[in-house]
Amino acid sequence: MPRNSDLTPDKALAVKWINDNVAQLSRDHMTIWNLHEPSWREYKSSAWYVERLRAEGFDVEAGSGEMPTAFAAVWSNGDGPTIGGYAEYDAVPGASQDPVPRRQPRVGVNRHAAGHTDPHSALGMGSFTGFLAAKHVMERHGIKGRLKFFGEPAEKMCGSKPVHAAKGYYNDLDAAISFHPHSFPRLANSCFWDTHSAPYWSRIYTFECDNPETWQNAGAVTGVAHGHSAARAPGAIDAVCLMYTSSKYMKESMLPHHGSWSLNEFILHAGQAAADNIAPGLAQIQYSLRAPTLDMCARVFEVLDRNAEHCAAMTHSKVTANWITRTRAGLANHAMAEVTWRNFEAIGAPQWDEKARSFAREIQASLDIPPMEDPFTPEIQHLTAPWDGEKAFREQLPSWQTNLAADDYVDYTWHAPTVRLYVGRPTLRAPNPGYRYPEWTRHAMGGVPACIDPMWLTAGKVIATTILDLLSDGVSLDKAKSEFRERTGGGIGGTSWIAPLLPADFAPPVHYRWPEYVTTVRGQEWTIPTAAP
Repeated sequence: MPRNSDLTPDKALAVKWINDNVAQLSRDHMTIWNLHEPSWREYKSSAWYVERLRAEGFDVEAGSGEMPTAFAAVWSNGDGPTIGGYAEYDAVPGASQDPVPRRQPRVGVNRHAAGHTDPHSALGMGSFTGFLAAKHVMERHGIKGRLKFFGEPAEKMCGSKPVHAAKGYYNDLDAAISFHPHSFPRLANSCFWDTHSAPYWSRIYTFECDNPETWQNAGAVTGVAHGHSAARAPGAIDAVCLMYTSSKYMKESMLPHHGSWSLNEFILHAGQAAADNIAPGLAQIQYSLRAPTLDMCARVFEVLDRNAEHCAAMTHSKVTANWITRTRAGLANHAMAEVTWRNFEAIGAPQWDEKARSFAREIQASLDIPPMEDPFTPEIQHLTAPWDGEKAFREQLPSWQTNLAADDYVDYTWHAPTVRLYVGRPTLRAPNPGYRYPEWTRHAMGGVPACIDPMWLTAGKVIATTILDLLSDGVSLDKAKSEFRERTGGGIGGTSWIAPLLPADFAPPVHYRWPEYVTTVRGQEWTIPTAAP
C-alpha cells in the first residue's frame, strides 16, 4: 500500500482514482487478454484502445505510421510539457493457455495459437491506467501539459517503435515512460540504471524461382515429353533449406564467443506446389538478431546477406532482402530513473492476496510440488534500487558490454529522456535450486485477475505519480532534459545522437504472411485449422 505521507495531494488523488476504478480496469485487462492477437494482426485490441481513448477525450490517429494496428493519441490541458507512454497488446504464437492451474491450451482455438506471455495485455493496461489517472488529476487541479499515448503493435518483433521514431512521432516528447513486467529476477521492482536493452535487427529473405524451365535443357529428356519428368530447377524451397543450414553451420563464425547474443529464424513460406511435381516458386525466411552493439549486428547481417546470394545462385532463384526492424541500443537517463524510483518507494511493491496464493498453490499441486504457504518468489514482493540492480547486471556481463537483451522501447530513449520501469509479475517460488517451472504457469497466471492485477495496478500508480512530478515539481523534468542533451551532445541531431536506423519512408512490414486468426466458412480459425489434433 502507498505510504500516503510520502504522496503529495495530487499524487494521492491519482492513487485514489486508480483504487476507485479497479473493477472496471480489471475487466478491461481481461478484454485484451482474451483477444490474444499476434504481432501486426492486433486488429480488435488496437480498435478497443482507440475507441476507449476517444471516449476519454483523446484525439486519436488510428493506423499511425502506416501501421494498421498502431495509434497515436494526444490529450492536452493547455501549454506545457508533453509526456509520452504506450500500450502493447501483441500475443505470442504457440503460447495458448487457459487461465487454469494445469496445462490447457485455450478452448476453441488451435493449441498452437497465440497467447499473452509477458503479458503485454497487462503491460498496456498498466501504462493506460497511469495515463488516465494523471489525466484525471490534471483536469481536477488545472495542471498544464500534454499526454501522448501510443499503441505499439508487434513488440515481439520490435516492430512499431522504430517506425514511429523514423517517421517523427517522438520528436515532440519532453519525456517518456516505458513499463514492462519484470524480466530479470534481481531487478523485479526497479528501473534500469545504466545497462539498457540492446539492439534488435530482423530481416526477411525472399527467394523466388521465376523461370524453372531454364535450369537445364528439358529437350534432353528422351521418350515422351512430360513436364513432371523433365529436369527442373531446385527452386525456392531448396534455397531456404540451404540458407537455413548454411547459416546454422556458420553461426560460430559470425561473432566472437563472448557477449550475450542470439540469432533466431522463422520460415514464413515454403513454396506453393501442394503435392505436385513442379519447382517451388516462393519461399521466405526471417532472421532476428539480439546483439550488444550495432557493429555486431552489422557483421552478422553481412554474413547472412552473402549466404542468401549464394543460396539463390545454387538453386536457380533470385533473392531480395527487406528489413523488418532495426533498433538502436538504449540510452540511459539517471534523472528519469531517480524520479520514478522515488515514486515507486512511496507506492511500494505489489502484494498478492490469499486468492492469488491459492491459485498458485493449485499450480504447484498439479506439478506434484508440495504447495507452499507463500508460493511466490521474494524478489517480486520487495523493491530493488536501480543502482543495486545495476550491480547485479554487471556481475554477469563483461566490462565492455553496456547493453543486454532487446526491446524496441530503446527508440524512445533517443528522442526524449526515458525511464524503463519494471514491476514484479507473479512468479512461483522454486521447490529446489535449479528447478524451472513450465512456461504455461506464467501464462495461466496472466489471465487470473487476482494474480496479475497487483502488478499492473502498481505500475499504473508509479506511472501516474511520475507524470505528475514531471509536469509540476519544477525540477525533475528539467534535470532529465539536461542529462538527455548531455548524453546526446545537444539533443536530437546532436554530436552523440544516433538517428533512427530505418528511413522516414520505410514501409512497415504488415503485408507478410504473419501468423493470425482468419475467418472462413468454418468460422474463426488460427492459420492452422482449429480442428487440428
